[in-house]
Amino acid sequence: MPLVYFWLLPLGVAIGTFGTLIGAGGGFILVPILLVVYPDENTELITSISLSVVFFNALSGSWAYSRMKRIDYKSGVIFALATVPGAVLGAVSTAYVPRRIFDLAFGTLMIGAGIFLWLSAQDEHGQAQTPLHPQIASKKSRPAVRDFIDADGVRYHYEYNPVIGIVLSVFVGLVSSLLGVGGGFIHVPALSRLLNFPVHVATATSHFVLATMALTGTLVHIASGAFEHGVGRTALLGAGVLLGAQFGARLSNKISGKWIIRGLAIALVFVGIRLIWSEVQAG
Repeated sequence: MPLVYFWLLPLGVAIGTFGTLIGAGGGFILVPILLVVYPDENTELITSISLSVVFFNALSGSWAYSRMKRIDYKSGVIFALATVPGAVLGAVSTAYVPRRIFDLAFGTLMIGAGIFLWLSAQDEHGQAQTPLHPQIASKKSRPAVRDFIDADGVRYHYEYNPVIGIVLSVFVGLVSSLLGVGGGFIHVPALSRLLNFPVHVATATSHFVLATMALTGTLVHIASGAFEHGVGRTALLGAGVLLGAQFGARLSNKISGKWIIRGLAIALVFVGIRLIWSEVQAG
């Protein structure tokens, strides 16, 4: 393995820490970095490396969050299965997206998502969450009710519309696999705002879902042969995120839900601007 690749190990630690803290997998940070560092690589290789790293990060983070008892497993299994068809379609479609269009679309999505998250970030008020709005919890779809206590003794009680959660997860699987990101930057705010999940439960459950989604997309890339030249880089990044994910999960106990969301927002806007600016200079 070339020595020039070893800088990817500490990068993996940083991505694993921050990605697990906000429940986003870290792909939204890794992809633009890889796009800038490897300008001549095709988008399929970039997304295959990123997705595999997201899998390792999500797997490690899920293990840490499981010990904290913050994962909503009942919802997570349903959402994870819903991401599979979207993840397969997204992984197959990546090979047909030109690099310049991919960069600009990715950057624009990052900036838009970051602005939305910053404006919508709120603190959690107490342990119990408010009931769903009547229009969301309609008679046509019986709301799912969750009530459990985590390892620190904090009780979470909330309800949500499972149909919205499933449709959302299909979309997350498609976009995440197509762009090579974890999808947590969509899933976490959607779970907390649209589906009423407490932020800390949303980050933990999102990580659990991302593990399935990222593994699906990675297997598709392996089958297509796109992953052949990314094994060495993935191994170093993967080792880093496995360690960093443990740090991120522990830090989540010390940071409020509002600032987890705002931290994600700042990171999204930064990488989006950086990616678009690099394309403007190149073109």
